Amino acid sequence: MFTKILIANRGEIALRIIRTCREMGIKTVAVYSTADKDSLHVKFADEAVCIGGPKGVESYLNIPHIMAACEITNADAVHPGYGFLAENAKFAQICADHGIKFIGPTPDMINKMGDKITAKETMIKAGVPVVPGGEGLLESVEAAKKLAKEIVYPVIIKATAGGGGKGMRVVWKEDEIEKAFGDAKMEAAASFKNDGLYMEKFVEEPRHIEIQVAGDQYGNVCHLSERDCSIQRRHQKLVEESPSPFMTPELRQRMGDAAIKAASAINYESVGTIEFLVDKHRNFYFMEMNTRIQVEHCVTEEVVSYDLIKEQIKIAAGEKISGKNYEPKLHAIECRINAEDPYNDFRPSPGKITVLHTPGGHGVRVDSHVYAGYVIPPYYDSMIGKLITVAQTREEAINTMYRALSEYVIEGVKTTIPFHLQLMQNEDFRKGNFTTKFLESFKMK
Repeated sequence: MFTKILIANRGEIALRIIRTCREMGIKTVAVYSTADKDSLHVKFADEAVCIGGPKGVESYLNIPHIMAACEITNADAVHPGYGFLAENAKFAQICADHGIKFIGPTPDMINKMGDKITAKETMIKAGVPVVPGGEGLLESVEAAKKLAKEIVYPVIIKATAGGGGKGMRVVWKEDEIEKAFGDAKMEAAASFKNDGLYMEKFVEEPRHIEIQVAGDQYGNVCHLSERDCSIQRRHQKLVEESPSPFMTPELRQRMGDAAIKAASAINYESVGTIEFLVDKHRNFYFMEMNTRIQVEHCVTEEVVSYDLIKEQIKIAAGEKISGKNYEPKLHAIECRINAEDPYNDFRPSPGKITVLHTPGGHGVRVDSHVYAGYVIPPYYDSMIGKLITVAQTREEAINTMYRALSEYVIEGVKTTIPFHLQLMQNEDFRKGNFTTKFLESFKMK
């Protein structure tokens, strides 16, 4: 087992990792930017090292500075959290070259699943259902038009190095292709320094359902059931839950088996997530694999009583997983509390939190790094924290969530709490009648 882990991240996930490390008797090193000098992860870690200025490229994306912090603190492992360098194969390789364990999959595994085209080809070979589409990159507008006719409209153009909805355009008819192709290409180049595009059939009325997996260095893979992440805005998740209200035992069995096939195809080690689109007929298609811990991992933890960070660390240290597939025994819902104004197109609202009261009580969990007096910087994502409720049934979990949101007091910045309060009272949401397009017609009152 590791002696000291450096956490190459910030905010609530850094604090989350510190807590598990402390329970395991592992020392921790926090790295931080000048903007985060007063963050709780800096205060709670055993050691802390400033690695640069407030912008991500100056600090949390600065590999030489992070490696220097590893060297001066004698850290024998690095946990990347999510975002920043979590799926950066180059960083994972540099860690390996310097004898520091990257707590996650190998660089080769990251590369295989990081590129959408390669990942899709790997899944086809493994027998995992994929969305119908082209086999390679789109070379021109003419090639895009030809392929769209074969697939049949609507189609979606995607950046091969994409994520978070960047470099993505839905096309409903041929005269929209040229503009969509150009716009996606420019956005992909600006966002990822890679303007490669590919095309797939656009799945209408889809659900976004993902399967949590864990694999070890000995070829064992298991799944820990599903999460429904369909409540999202501009491809950014706002609410996640487990189990999915759309799931059936038969569908869970098929999707779980497909997820294990997907992870086994690359001999995956660590925890990860296989993401699927599921249509209204419960046909499911591989979308992508996230080779890291996810923001919404807490939902799975609550319904199967399983510390995914601890499992991730143990796998990296060479321990075996149980190999057992888990099914949810309870129902959990997570609301992402962001510093955004839901009445003003979710515009970011950085600033100082003047008053803070977090909810509590049975079935309530809050993962957050903020406190009264904390200043939310404008340089990173706007997440304040995650509010998770768990109960025997979905209805009870929703009712607990509404009660907990009503107790959550944050003053000084705008937050998404009003949005979540209204969502928890929405009849369609409460009945489980929603797709990834749900928020396009949702209006704040």
